[in-house]
Formats: sequence, structure tokens, C-alpha cells
Amino acid sequence: MADPQTTAAEVKTPVGLLGGGFMVSREAKALCAAHGLGGRELYFRGRCGVLGECDAEVVASVAVFFPLDHVKESWDGGRKLPAEQAVELYAGACHDWGRRRLTGFDGLGRVAELVERVVTAASPIGAPLFAGWRALPLPGDLPARAAHLLHLLRELRGGLHANAVLAAGIHPLEAIIAADHDAPIGHSTGERMARFFAWPEPYAVPGPELIQRRAEAETVTDRLMAPVFSTLNSDESDELIALLRLGHGH
Repeated sequence: MADPQTTAAEVKTPVGLLGGGFMVSREAKALCAAHGLGGRELYFRGRCGVLGECDAEVVASVAVFFPLDHVKESWDGGRKLPAEQAVELYAGACHDWGRRRLTGFDGLGRVAELVERVVTAASPIGAPLFAGWRALPLPGDLPARAAHLLHLLRELRGGLHANAVLAAGIHPLEAIIAADHDAPIGHSTGERMARFFAWPEPYAVPGPELIQRRAEAETVTDRLMAPVFSTLNSDESDELIALLRLGHGH
């Protein structure tokens, strides 16, 4: 029977994949083509546009794992699309992805019910993108609603994970390099993810001490997420873990 911290650790991978799958989807790519935006321009304007029309450094303050220059170039390069409109379009891509990807998953209603309880009760402190996305209206149909809720849970963990990494004194690039990753683009080495995040090469080879500190930051993230899952009892936690594993393979 899973306790809250174990639940946080067990659902991390499926939530990351299901909550972020729309970001690399055909739906997102179609929006880029329709509005003449680069992929990262839409990504930053759509994902971080919940902060409003702000300076690029404000965006960089929450997009912790990207280089500052890349954030500035992408955010400012996408200003042809107003932030409010970008958020609406990007949320729509999330919802459309859910309708395509999650329809037919028998446990989806229960997943949405449990995750909605979790994200509704969660504190927004330390996770500004989570707070911004939670303020958006939820769609009414189940697949779209579930996709939105899973994205909320992903944003929550992402914000808290950034706090854990920085508190450990680990540079964001080091955090990427020192771990393997399960991401919507597929299972990737740290070096491949560093390239994906647009960090300039070359990359230093992480030593055992850094790898250990990075692993400890992951455990701290699980600990920070534990109160989030305390709204579920142990049976509900076990149920959510099992359903998300099924959803991941759906």
C-alpha cells in the first residue's frame, strides 16, 4: 500500500509522459505551421504565456532547465502571437491530443477523478506555471479534461523539482547531464537531453558525486510532492499508480 512519497515516485514517469505528450504532438506542430512559429516559440508562448506579456527573463525564471539566451530568443521571437491567445491555442492542443491519445482508455474517468482531487488541493507555492495553468478552465469532455489535469500534475512536479535542484546547488545543465530521462521524446541520456534543451556543447562528464547529488534531488522532489498526494488514501494511491501504468501503455 503506497504512502504519499512512494506514490509521487511511482507516478512520476507516466505523468511526465502523459502530461507532456501534447508538447511534441502533431497537434502542436500543426499550430506552429498555422501561425508561422518555431516549435520553441510556440512552446514558450503557449506554456509560459500564463505569466502574461512579461519580459523574457521572467519566463526564464520558471523555465529553469533552459539556457537564458534560448528562452529570450524563443519568447521574443514568438511575440507575433499574443500570450493570451498562445495559451488558449496551446491548451487546445493539449485537449485535442487527449481526445486522440486517451480516448478508449477504460480507467480514464477514475484517473481524472483522482488527479483532479490532487491538483485542486495542492499548494501553488513554488510552482508558478502550475498555478497559471490551474487558473485556466477545464474542458468538459473526459479525454481532454484528463490530459489537462495530467499536465497540471506534471507542471506541479516540474516546479518543485526545479526548487530541489537549485537548493542542492546543482546547475540546471548539470541536473540534465547527470541523469537519464523518460521524456515525451523518448528515453534519453543526459547528453541527448542537454542538446534537446539547447545547451551549447561541449558537456562535462558527470562524476559520481554529481550523479549522487542529482539522485538525491529527485528524492527531495518526491518528498516535496508527498503532501500533494496525501489527499488520497493508500488504496486510492495504489489505484492511481496502477491506472497510470496502464495509461502509459495505452
